Amino acid sequence: MKLEQKYNALIQEAQRRKMPDVEGIRLCFQTLSLAAGIDQDCAALLAPHGLSEGRFILLFLLDAAPGGLAPNALADNAGVTRATVTGLLDGLEREGLIERLADTNDRRALCIRLTRKGKRAAKTVSEQHGRWIAGLYGNLSVSERKQLATLLEKVAGNLGRRAP
Repeated sequence: MKLEQKYNALIQEAQRRKMPDVEGIRLCFQTLSLAAGIDQDCAALLAPHGLSEGRFILLFLLDAAPGGLAPNALADNAGVTRATVTGLLDGLEREGLIERLADTNDRRALCIRLTRKGKRAAKTVSEQHGRWIAGLYGNLSVSERKQLATLLEKVAGNLGRRAP
């Protein structure tokens, strides 16, 4: 895996200083590079559909809720603030992908639903996204996938720990 120049420079400096676990530093930078690459590929896949990752997530959530969802439920499920959801919904509404309706039980509340255009977009992009994700891991065997998941969980368990 090719690392960004900034990471190579930091690794070289760590080696020069004879820091412990330079290979751990390299693994960290490889992980960061992989995550950045996945983000870039994801953004490139969604851009032709006029979607950001946030908009895609809302489409996906709304597609799974044919009766619609309240904005606060969308925010909770997407793990973002209500203000962020409002901005994302504004963009989706401008594109004609969602509609804001008065909740049938409480007319003061809103219910967000996909329009026909939104349903078509959600189906198309979800299928494309699923194929892309499958392709990311397609060259790994079932046991390699399990091993990778185990290793990632093991590393994630170290997050939040402070170095002495």
